[in-house]
Amino acid sequence: MQTLFLDRLGFSRQGRKIMHDLTLRLHAGQMVSILGANGAGKTTLLRLILGLLHPDSGQVLIDGSDLRHLQRKRIAQLLAYVPQSRDILPPYPVARIVELGGLPHGSLMKAPSEQDNVRAEAAMTQLGLFHLRDRPCNMLSGGEYQRVLLARMLVQNAPVLVLDEPLSGLDYGQQIRLMALLASFAKEGRLVIMTAHQPDLVYRYASHVVLLADGRVLAEGEPQTVLDATPLSAFYDVALRHYDHDGQRFFMGSEQAE
Repeated sequence: MQTLFLDRLGFSRQGRKIMHDLTLRLHAGQMVSILGANGAGKTTLLRLILGLLHPDSGQVLIDGSDLRHLQRKRIAQLLAYVPQSRDILPPYPVARIVELGGLPHGSLMKAPSEQDNVRAEAAMTQLGLFHLRDRPCNMLSGGEYQRVLLARMLVQNAPVLVLDEPLSGLDYGQQIRLMALLASFAKEGRLVIMTAHQPDLVYRYASHVVLLADGRVLAEGEPQTVLDATPLSAFYDVALRHYDHDGQRFFMGSEQAE
């Protein structure tokens, strides 16, 4: 996978226009963070990218192929998805959920291969879950289950990683480690697409930022350009200032900075 092209996407639900002729061209090797207030259309956009929703107009192209013409198994081989954390967790053991990441490369009727098991164990180790491998997921915290889904994503081994607010439910240390991990995947040549509400961490780790409001792209580009206090003040409707230190950018309310 080299290019993901969102070509003039339009989408409505119950007569309400949610996506307005949205166009984005994203490339392998990018870590793309989509920022926007609740209701901006971020989750809808991700579901359109994944083929879980179909646009009313426009198309999603992967290396020139229309997503609507690809079989679900092929889509799962190309795109891995980590949804937002949920309140009701499945009762299955951690290891079983993680192993499911190998399904797009095998069969529902076939037991996990030795290679699948090795990948699952490596993913659980990488995300600090190996000691929980036999614990039912409904006995985990929300943050722990988020890491289970991330481990499943690693096993899926897709070139495009799509994550809906993956930082929610994680403590600050876990957020930093996750962002560093996702950035490393982009450097290896994958396309990482995530939604977030933390401009400080996005500035530090992302290579491309999209500001989304009312289903429209207001701005996109490198973090150094897009994540500036002036446009973000208008974007979030709050007075902001930023200061840079050692390659990082920090944001705060204007009254805090005085």
